[in-house]
Amino acid sequence: MPRLVILSEGLTGKAHELKVEKTTIGRVEDNAFQIQEASVSSHHCEILLRGQTVVVHDLNSTNGTFVNGQQITGEAILKPGQIVRFGQVELRLEDAGAKPATATKKLPDQTMVIPQGVKLGGDTSVAAFSKESHGFVKKSNMGTKIFIGVAGVVFLAIIVVIFILLQKSGKL
Repeated sequence: MPRLVILSEGLTGKAHELKVEKTTIGRVEDNAFQIQEASVSSHHCEILLRGQTVVVHDLNSTNGTFVNGQQITGEAILKPGQIVRFGQVELRLEDAGAKPATATKKLPDQTMVIPQGVKLGGDTSVAAFSKESHGFVKKSNMGTKIFIGVAGVVFLAIIVVIFILLQKSGKL
């Protein structure tokens, strides 16, 4: 049975067996595999089992899903031994015959350990981010909406001015 094993520092060795056809991965509790790390979206991706094939499907995550360093859009096939990254958290897909990962296991040479940052006072809990604390948040397209609204008003004003000028000149 395939499983995902976390390689990133602080979460090393945590694993999840892929037992069902669809496994949701994200930061919040309603996911089948919860990864409490700020760079992981609340509903980051899905892992789909299609026969013997393992597929990762990004759910429009804020910080992206990567397979062996290449960002994916939509779906990508995962093969045993490949490294998948959700935000800043790296995991490896292992097949059923692989030995369980341990915290003392040496990481492969191509894997880069990403530190979680400074922990003040020895607190090992995951920091909760809010919009005010400059955490990872979805981008707003409010600027685009305002631009389109203003452009629409200007366009209508130009049409009205042209209409008035044509009426005054007697061409309408």
